Amino acid sequence: MDQRAAADAYRTASIENAPPIKIVRLLYEGALRSLHQAEREDPSDPSSAFIDRVENADAIVSELRLAIDHSVETDITVDLERLYLFCEAELGRAGLERSTKPLPGVRKVLATLLDAWRSVEIETKTSA
Repeated sequence: MDQRAAADAYRTASIENAPPIKIVRLLYEGALRSLHQAEREDPSDPSSAFIDRVENADAIVSELRLAIDHSVETDITVDLERLYLFCEAELGRAGLERSTKPLPGVRKVLATLLDAWRSVEIETKTSA
């Protein structure tokens, strides 16, 4: 097994065995990374990766929204879904308009939610 295959196998095993909260955090980090990359692209250039990066962030946000457990409907789940829908709408607008203008608002929402998930993890570790 070459080094790259070994690294890929290790990464896959790390994700498959990760606690759900870590996976959620990784998803937020991936969406934020895609947003950062999109913001560095020229949206008006048809050959740029702008649309791909925006679509990647949108796919991650959609997965996060679909993962909400609605069997425990609370204000938090309703608000979280609204935030995700806002992000999806803004990402759709960024793609349609080929503009980076909607991206800072999405980044702010996702960064705030990531901070919240990080504090949950810290509280879980401290109380254990």
